[in-house]
Amino acid sequence: MFKTFFISIFLLLLASTAYAGATDKLRNFIASSKSGQANFTQVVQDKKGKKIQTASGTMQFVRPGKFRWVYQKPYEQIIVGDGAKFWLYDVDLNQVTVKKLDAALGSSPAALLSGNNEIERAFILKDSESRDGLDWLEASAKAPDTGFEKITMAFNSQGELVIMELRDAFGLKTELRFSKMQINPQLAPSLFKFVTPKGADVLGE
Repeated sequence: MFKTFFISIFLLLLASTAYAGATDKLRNFIASSKSGQANFTQVVQDKKGKKIQTASGTMQFVRPGKFRWVYQKPYEQIIVGDGAKFWLYDVDLNQVTVKKLDAALGSSPAALLSGNNEIERAFILKDSESRDGLDWLEASAKAPDTGFEKITMAFNSQGELVIMELRDAFGLKTELRFSKMQINPQLAPSLFKFVTPKGADVLGE
């Protein structure tokens, strides 16, 4: 089964400026949300627009650099950033991939958006036209080796991040939609500590 790990931890933001553009809303989100959690759905399309994968799950984050994404359907995966390392556990394969969190920043929106200003280090931000009642921005990669060529984000009138679209060098488009957002909830530290399951193969560091 085709599996993709395009994720990202970007949710829940209460914007303080009613007429702020999407870029300002993103900056407000990063500044005001020290922690967050939400449900998400994910759809992946090929370059012709054909749907090739759907998934859903939950996510949590605590700044800086700690996050947890749990894919529940159609396959089970757990992605954890503990502030120093990036862990990806494929339950079906009983396989863990691990690398330094800094090395994951370019390829994981989850890592980018759980940081403080990493997204502006790796991407150039620009407001786009509003559509469907949402304010949009484009984030274009500064370096050619970034995992995504372009990321677009949409915020509603309350300043909540509701949609994120990711496009990679192979023409794949990943759309993430968020629901049941909570800003600054109290989250247990244990959520962001990964323990390698017994018997799992470990790839990477």
